[in-house]
Amino acid sequence: MNFELNEEQRLIQDTAKRFAAEQIAPTLAQEERKHEFRPDRVAKMGELGFFSCALPEELGGSGMGFMESVLMAEQIAKVSASWRLPFNMQNLGPSLTVTKFGTPAQRKKYVPGWVAGTQLGFFAMTEPNTGSDVSSMKTHAVDKGDHWEVHGNKMWISQAQVGDAGLLYAYTDKSAGNKGMTAFIIEPKKMKGVTARAIETKLGLHCAPTGEFVFEGMQVPKENVLGKPGDGFRICMWQLNQTRLGCAAGALGVAGGALDLAINYANERTQFGKAISQHQMIQAQIAEMVVEHHAAQMLVYRAAWLKDQGKPNQYETSVAKLAASEAAVHAANECMKIFGSYGFSTEYPAERFYRDAKSLQVVEGTSNIQKIIISGMACGHTPNRE
Repeated sequence: MNFELNEEQRLIQDTAKRFAAEQIAPTLAQEERKHEFRPDRVAKMGELGFFSCALPEELGGSGMGFMESVLMAEQIAKVSASWRLPFNMQNLGPSLTVTKFGTPAQRKKYVPGWVAGTQLGFFAMTEPNTGSDVSSMKTHAVDKGDHWEVHGNKMWISQAQVGDAGLLYAYTDKSAGNKGMTAFIIEPKKMKGVTARAIETKLGLHCAPTGEFVFEGMQVPKENVLGKPGDGFRICMWQLNQTRLGCAAGALGVAGGALDLAINYANERTQFGKAISQHQMIQAQIAEMVVEHHAAQMLVYRAAWLKDQGKPNQYETSVAKLAASEAAVHAANECMKIFGSYGFSTEYPAERFYRDAKSLQVVEGTSNIQKIIISGMACGHTPNRE
């Protein structure tokens, strides 16, 4: 096995690292306080090819794969977990899903804008009473002949209130169970009968907009069905296996950022006449963070590699997401403790890493859901899929 990145991958990694340091870090504290989202930054990321991975060239793809997406997302998340979100909202979610399941017309109309970052994307699954159990959603669409009419609401949708075009999952035949769910491409700013509202009561991810949709008879053209009516659940599960990797990459970044921060502080801070990094308890904390981060990194990179090879990877992706998100939370927690009272202060990044890390145990399938997926495949109850 070759654990070395090639020259192009190192260049891509360095590009993302420099972008985070030069374009995000200098103004991040101020933006965090204001909960500020910058569409111009999304467009700049698109211009640099951040959202072009695993897509054909004719749709804006760059020839890069999942591994390159992971490398870039990881570097961005080391500085800001909020700014890792566009990798899922633009690329690993809508773009990949429409490329795989969409018609040529749908691909041509929507994918290039998501890749360029000029069209803000999203995907709407979660509802007030529907989270881990996707099949329990209540949002439904009624066939009106030349269009579908959507009723219901979605909650905790990243980029909902700023989104231009994205994916919506709703029932078109509740009696058919999850085989009655359908995927739609919607444009909430252009379609009547939909309201998007911001959710501002969030623990973390302050620069990543989160909102809700309320559908009161929104009309969706028939040509905006993704796949066929009834394909929605299958499409949704496939999409989650891609966006889950993006979350795992973000968790690597958060863990790595917290680790670097803790080490730097431990080498600078002195107590009892020496740097606290020379005290065994602090050394033990840092050693645990290092081991968990390195282990998670290998798992995430392997899942990305399997995707690039076109091999079954749902099992490995869930393993990677669980390991990385738990490692991120632990690393952020230990970082705060190493900082002591300063870790509790909003003047230092330690508390932000902690707040942001907690989201990674929830989004794209909670840690408990990952355990169900992993154990089911480990015990042979369900097959490993692409």
